[in-house]
Formats: sequence, C-alpha cells, structure tokens
Amino acid sequence: MKINTKKLLMLPGPTIVPQEVLNAMALPVIGHRSKEFSEIFEDTVEKLKKVFKTKDDTFIITGSGTSAMDMAISNILERGDKVLNIITGNFGERFAKIVESYGGVSVKYEVEWGDLAEPEKVREILEENEDIKAVTVVHNETSTGAKNLIEEIGKVVKDFNTLYIVDTVSSLGGDYVDVDKFNIDICVTGSQKCLAAPPGLAGITVSDKAWEVIEKTNSVGFYLDLKAYKKYYDEKKQNPYTPAVNLIYALNVALDLILEEGIENRVKRHERLAKAVQEGVKAIGLELFAKERARSITVTSIKYPEGVDDKLRVILNKKYNVVVAGGQKHLAGKIFRIGHMGVCGEKEILATLSCLELALKDLNFKIEESGVERAIEVLKL
Repeated sequence: MKINTKKLLMLPGPTIVPQEVLNAMALPVIGHRSKEFSEIFEDTVEKLKKVFKTKDDTFIITGSGTSAMDMAISNILERGDKVLNIITGNFGERFAKIVESYGGVSVKYEVEWGDLAEPEKVREILEENEDIKAVTVVHNETSTGAKNLIEEIGKVVKDFNTLYIVDTVSSLGGDYVDVDKFNIDICVTGSQKCLAAPPGLAGITVSDKAWEVIEKTNSVGFYLDLKAYKKYYDEKKQNPYTPAVNLIYALNVALDLILEEGIENRVKRHERLAKAVQEGVKAIGLELFAKERARSITVTSIKYPEGVDDKLRVILNKKYNVVVAGGQKHLAGKIFRIGHMGVCGEKEILATLSCLELALKDLNFKIEESGVERAIEVLKL
C-alpha cells in the first residue's frame, strides 16, 4: 500500500488529523469489556458532552455520521409518523430518505441550495401539521457551503409538541453549537470533520423529552437501538456492541485539543479562516456559491468560472498536492468546495489559495488580483 503523505487535505471531511491524535491509535488494543476501557470510554463521553454543551445522555457509536442520523430517526419513528425535514442540501435530503426508509411520512420544506431555511416558515408548517412528530435540520450543509439558524429554529420548535433533531456533523467543534441552550432534543455529529479525528465514530445526544418518545416507540432497529446503548452505558460505561477501541483513543485526544483551545476560541478561529478564504477567492475573480447570509464558517463553496470545470481539482491534486471537493448531485461540475475546519490554520489556507491561483493559471484563467495577498490582509499577518 502506498499513500502520498504530501497531500494537503482541504476537504469538508475527512480533515487533517493532528499527529498526537494519530499516535493515540497506535496504543495497544485492550478489552472493550475491561474496567480500563470503561474508564477511557466514560472519559471520552464526558469530554464530548462538554463540546456538545449538554447535560443530556450522550453516546458514541462505531459508525459514520449517517449512523447517528439513522439512530436519531429509527428510535423515535413508527410507520406512518410524520417528520418535517428541512432540506437545504444533500444531507437534509438524507434525513428525508431515512424517514421514508422506516415507513415514515416526510413533510419536506425545501430551500434553494446555497440558502438557509426561514424559522417562521418552519412555524407555519408546524401550525398546519399538528401531528408532526419531529423536525430535522442540518446545521452546516457541506454540500452547499451554507448553514442554518439552528438556535432560531429551536425557539420555534420549542412552542410545539415535537422533537427537534439537529445534524452538527460538520459544525460541532467548528461553529457554535449549544445543545441545551438551543433546545435540541437529539443532536448528532461525526468524528472526521471539525473534531479532527479519524473517520469511523459518531456521537448523539438524547434529551429527557426525546426519551419519553423513545420509550413509547416500537422501533425496528437492533444495532442502533438507543435503549440498549443507554442500558449498557448506565450500568457498565460501555457500548452494547464492540466499539472501535483505537478510534476511541484518538477521539479522546482530539477532544482534549478542542477543550484546551476553548470552544469560543475555536469558533473565532474558524470565522477568521473562513473570511480569509472567501475574501481571497473573490479577489482572484471567482464567485462564491452560498448566499452571504447563509455562508458556512467551516467550508466554502465556489462556482467554477466559464471554461473551467473539475479539471481544476485534478490539477490541484495531481500537480500541487492539494485536495478539495467537487459539487454533489446537480452541483457536480459546477462548484468546488474548500474545507477549512478542525485544526486547519493560516499556512494551510495560504498554501491552498496559492496553489489555486497556479492551477487557474494553468487553465488560462486570468487572475484579477492576488487571493493570497488579500487573505494575508484579512488575517492581519
């Protein structure tokens, strides 16, 4: 097996993993039913709760962020139940697909990709559909580079007898998330994005209100049965099934780094880097895809200029060793996306913008002005 270790990973996930996090994975495997592992596991869960900003029950799953999305739906849904799915991109659509796969009825509030959902529109839909059991929303849509107003939507949902489910897979540890303050009943995340840990783990929080629904629901899941996770954790500080032991080691260290930096400082860093990328890209002469009011601080989506397509990403990857993402679904070949989350810093941003300019010149695109210089101004270096 040969992997190019010179690649600069500027994807919206997975992201750069710090060496100390990678080193933790090299520790010896221990028994997942041992007291030693239970102590490590409990410590990791407690640290994750601090990042989620919650007192709610919190569980770590061996699986991707989608496994937590699945868990959130399968444990509260019975056939025929209605769920309001706020869809602002590919991952909002995924929630709707999960609902329908379990026989639920998806009430879709679809928004133009690149924009955000209006909280008052959510209120209107809930007023018209009194039997909606839950509302789902994706905080940060990596597919579009846009984010939703999860605090404001949470204030709306609180006025109704419905659960509030939020996907923070690409925002937790990068943007501001406060599960308790935002009235979130079930919040899900993944390890491989802003948390800057390797892919393979997911996290989920469950409120008392959500537990009341779960206990009354005849769910069809087995591996993702929240009741089983709660029983094992309460009694043994373990998972009901074999966890990815070494990934837990890595997540524990990654959470330490987040808490050491401080969540407020981490959010400010992400805001600063996002502005540098966005202003740098505009200086070059490219157009941002997401609307200004909705722009993410963890990933930036950029329209391809006329005459340029995914050849740009190929050149960036093969010639300049910088890896960025393309568009998804109907945006394939129309946009590219730069991730600036996790432990990404100034040097990674400046290197990416520099290589972007070079790749565009290779494609005979006329650079208006230096994106690197503009980013340096924003960063005040």
